[in-house]
Amino acid sequence: MAVQLGEIELVAVSVKAAPPSADFLNCLPAILISRSVQVAAGSNAIGGEDCSSAITGASTGDISAKMLQGVGVSGVIVGHSERRQHHDDTDAIFAFKARAARCAGLLAVICIGETQSQQQACKDLTVCGDQVAGGAPEGATSSDTAIGYEPP
Repeated sequence: MAVQLGEIELVAVSVKAAPPSADFLNCLPAILISRSVQVAAGSNAIGGEDCSSAITGASTGDISAKMLQGVGVSGVIVGHSERRQHHDDTDAIFAFKARAARCAGLLAVICIGETQSQQQACKDLTVCGDQVAGGAPEGATSSDTAIGYEPP
Protein backbone atom coordinates (compact mmCIF):
# COMPACT_ATOMS: atom_id res chain seq x y z
CA MET A 1 0.00 0.00 0.00
CA ALA A 2 2.88 2.37 0.69
CA VAL A 3 4.07 1.98 -2.91
CA GLN A 4 0.70 3.05 -4.32
CA LEU A 5 0.47 5.99 -1.93
CA GLY A 6 3.98 7.02 -2.97
CA GLU A 7 2.80 7.04 -6.58
CA ILE A 8 -0.15 9.24 -5.63
CA GLU A 9 2.26 11.62 -3.90
CA LEU A 10 4.47 11.75 -7.02
CA VAL A 11 1.46 12.55 -9.17
CA ALA A 12 0.41 15.28 -6.72
CA VAL A 13 3.89 16.84 -6.84
CA SER A 14 3.90 16.68 -10.65
CA VAL A 15 0.46 18.25 -10.94
CA LYS A 16 1.45 21.07 -8.58
CA ALA A 17 4.65 21.70 -10.54
CA ALA A 18 3.00 21.67 -13.96
CA PRO A 19 -0.81 21.80 -13.83
CA PRO A 20 -2.26 19.78 -16.72
CA SER A 21 -4.44 21.45 -19.33
CA ALA A 22 -6.96 18.61 -19.07
CA ASP A 23 -9.00 17.23 -16.19
CA PHE A 24 -7.20 14.51 -14.28
CA LEU A 25 -8.86 11.80 -12.17
CA ASN A 26 -6.86 9.05 -10.50
CA CYS A 27 -9.23 6.15 -9.70
CA LEU A 28 -8.13 3.76 -6.99
CA PRO A 29 -9.18 0.63 -5.11
CA ALA A 30 -11.45 1.37 -2.16
CA ILE A 31 -8.82 0.58 0.47
CA LEU A 32 -6.55 3.35 -0.86
CA ILE A 33 -9.10 6.11 -1.38
CA SER A 34 -9.23 7.81 2.00
CA ARG A 35 -5.46 7.97 2.42
CA SER A 36 -4.97 8.97 -1.24
CA VAL A 37 -7.32 11.93 -0.80
CA GLN A 38 -5.13 13.03 2.12
CA VAL A 39 -1.86 12.47 0.20
CA ALA A 40 -3.12 14.29 -2.92
CA ALA A 41 -4.19 17.20 -0.70
CA GLY A 42 -6.40 18.70 -3.38
CA SER A 43 -3.69 18.82 -6.05
CA ASN A 44 -5.36 16.15 -8.15
CA ALA A 45 -8.78 14.52 -8.13
CA ILE A 46 -9.19 11.06 -6.63
CA GLY A 47 -11.86 8.65 -7.82
CA GLY A 48 -13.18 5.21 -7.03
CA GLU A 49 -13.08 2.11 -9.19
CA ASP A 50 -16.74 1.19 -8.76
CA CYS A 51 -19.85 1.97 -6.73
CA SER A 52 -23.14 0.38 -5.87
CA SER A 53 -26.10 0.86 -8.17
CA ALA A 54 -28.31 1.60 -5.16
CA ILE A 55 -28.64 5.26 -4.33
CA THR A 56 -29.75 4.51 -0.77
CA GLY A 57 -30.23 1.51 1.47
CA ALA A 58 -28.07 -1.35 2.58
CA SER A 59 -25.70 -2.89 0.03
CA THR A 60 -23.47 -5.11 2.11
CA GLY A 61 -20.01 -5.34 0.61
CA ASP A 62 -20.66 -2.56 -1.90
CA ILE A 63 -19.54 1.04 -1.62
CA SER A 64 -22.20 3.61 -2.35
CA ALA A 65 -21.49 6.75 -4.33
CA LYS A 66 -22.52 8.76 -1.26
CA MET A 67 -19.84 6.96 0.78
CA LEU A 68 -17.23 7.78 -1.86
CA GLN A 69 -18.33 11.40 -1.95
CA GLY A 70 -18.11 11.51 1.82
CA VAL A 71 -14.38 10.68 1.85
CA GLY A 72 -13.51 13.30 -0.77
CA VAL A 73 -13.79 11.41 -4.04
CA SER A 74 -14.84 13.46 -7.05
CA GLY A 75 -15.60 10.67 -9.54
CA VAL A 76 -16.05 6.96 -10.00
CA ILE A 77 -15.53 4.55 -12.88
CA VAL A 78 -18.33 2.13 -13.71
CA GLY A 79 -18.38 -0.45 -16.50
CA HIS A 80 -14.99 -2.12 -16.15
CA SER A 81 -14.54 -5.12 -18.42
CA GLU A 82 -13.82 -7.24 -15.33
CA ARG A 83 -17.26 -6.34 -13.94
CA ARG A 84 -18.84 -7.34 -17.25
CA GLN A 85 -16.90 -10.60 -17.46
CA HIS A 86 -16.68 -11.83 -13.86
CA HIS A 87 -19.77 -10.31 -12.22
CA ASP A 88 -22.19 -10.32 -15.18
CA ASP A 89 -22.79 -6.58 -14.80
CA THR A 90 -24.80 -5.23 -17.71
CA ASP A 91 -25.11 -1.84 -19.40
CA ALA A 92 -28.34 -1.32 -17.44
CA ILE A 93 -26.51 -1.92 -14.15
CA PHE A 94 -23.81 0.55 -15.21
CA ALA A 95 -26.50 3.11 -16.02
CA PHE A 96 -27.89 2.71 -12.48
CA LYS A 97 -24.37 3.04 -11.03
CA ALA A 98 -23.71 6.15 -13.12
CA ARG A 99 -27.02 7.63 -11.98
CA ALA A 100 -26.12 6.93 -8.34
CA ALA A 101 -22.75 8.63 -8.87
CA ARG A 102 -24.36 11.68 -10.45
CA CYS A 103 -26.93 11.89 -7.63
CA ALA A 104 -24.01 11.97 -5.16
CA GLY A 105 -22.39 14.82 -7.10
CA LEU A 106 -19.65 12.63 -8.57
CA LEU A 107 -18.40 12.47 -12.13
CA ALA A 108 -19.54 9.14 -13.56
CA VAL A 109 -16.91 7.66 -15.88
CA ILE A 110 -18.53 4.93 -17.95
CA CYS A 111 -15.91 2.48 -19.15
CA ILE A 112 -16.58 0.87 -22.52
CA GLY A 113 -14.65 -1.56 -24.66
CA GLU A 114 -14.87 -4.58 -26.88
CA THR A 115 -13.24 -7.97 -26.43
CA GLN A 116 -10.43 -9.04 -28.71
CA SER A 117 -12.74 -11.45 -30.54
CA GLN A 118 -15.31 -8.68 -31.07
CA GLN A 119 -12.57 -6.44 -32.43
CA GLN A 120 -11.33 -9.14 -34.80
CA ALA A 121 -14.91 -9.65 -36.04
CA CYS A 122 -15.12 -5.88 -36.76
CA LYS A 123 -17.89 -5.47 -34.18
CA ASP A 124 -15.95 -3.01 -32.03
CA LEU A 125 -17.87 0.13 -33.02
CA THR A 126 -21.24 -1.57 -32.61
CA VAL A 127 -20.31 -3.04 -29.22
CA CYS A 128 -18.93 0.25 -27.91
CA GLY A 129 -21.87 2.22 -29.30
CA ASP A 130 -24.31 -0.16 -27.61
CA GLN A 131 -22.40 0.18 -24.31
CA VAL A 132 -22.59 3.97 -24.46
CA ALA A 133 -26.30 3.92 -25.35
CA GLY A 134 -27.13 1.38 -22.64
CA GLY A 135 -24.74 2.59 -19.95
CA ALA A 136 -25.32 6.33 -19.99
CA PRO A 137 -28.16 7.29 -17.65
CA GLU A 138 -31.00 9.50 -18.81
CA GLY A 139 -30.07 13.17 -18.61
CA ALA A 140 -26.31 12.56 -18.61
CA THR A 141 -24.24 15.55 -19.71
CA SER A 142 -20.56 16.15 -20.36
CA SER A 143 -20.32 17.98 -17.03
CA ASP A 144 -21.36 14.93 -14.97
CA THR A 145 -20.56 11.95 -17.19
CA ALA A 146 -17.48 10.90 -19.16
CA ILE A 147 -16.72 7.90 -21.33
CA GLY A 148 -13.49 5.95 -20.85
CA TYR A 149 -12.36 3.48 -23.51
CA GLU A 150 -10.72 0.27 -22.31
CA PRO A 151 -9.04 -1.46 -25.29
CA PRO A 152 -8.86 -5.25 -25.45
